[in-house]
Amino acid sequence: MKKGGLDGVVAAQTRLSHVDGQAGELIIGGYQLRELAGRVSFEEAAHLLWRGALPSRDELAGLQREIAALRVLPDEAMRVVRAAAKSPPIDALRMACATLSLDLPHPDDISPSADIQAAKLLTARFPTIVAAHARLSAGREPIPPRTDLPLAANFLYMVHGKEPDSVAARAIDSYWVTVIDHGMNASTFTARVIASTRSDMVSAVTGAIGALKGPLHGGAPGPVLDMLKDIKSADRAEPWVRNELAAGRRIMGFATASTKCAIPAPTC
Repeated sequence: MKKGGLDGVVAAQTRLSHVDGQAGELIIGGYQLRELAGRVSFEEAAHLLWRGALPSRDELAGLQREIAALRVLPDEAMRVVRAAAKSPPIDALRMACATLSLDLPHPDDISPSADIQAAKLLTARFPTIVAAHARLSAGREPIPPRTDLPLAANFLYMVHGKEPDSVAARAIDSYWVTVIDHGMNASTFTARVIASTRSDMVSAVTGAIGALKGPLHGGAPGPVLDMLKDIKSADRAEPWVRNELAAGRRIMGFATASTKCAIPAPTC
């Protein structure tokens, strides 16, 4: 087996995004990130990835209406979120995601049109799941979604139960655009592997969430916060890092632009 894993191996070709960590560039759907973040909504960026082009005004309005109509969770999904109220949010999302095929008309249909519909459903409901879990874990009841707000603004409404601050909603929306696609990392690779077996969209995304959870990928921020608390101040950073490296321990949060791993990380 090649010691470097898949380094240098072409595993897939895609038009979705390109990450150039050395140049500090992220290209999404043919656009530099700076051309999109803060300039287009998350729904517009999603249309770009799904359809290959930014939407017209009418297309955007139609997509926003369609996603808004899909935001309400089925009873089965909400029961799972309630049962997972004391679990970490990523676990609640993974468990609830697996239930979202229940009200798809043909859950095993993997035609392009069916995949797009499933993608819209997942996009619409993930914020509802996360917001409901946030409230339940704080001992409060979930707030049903509204259909008159954009995706990010509705998310803030469901979390806080009041009219969302426009600046905060714009900030969340811009952030979501920046992370909408980051190339071939562990979770997207997992989704591709599952999809390659001709499994369905919900199964692929559920598996991807499981991969995202790991501390060598999307779960890295937690250990990074622990590291920063241990370091305490900037003047302690270099000796702390040198001590950890000398002991052969991982330094969390350092990775290429398309992966979230730790160094040294021979398994990434």
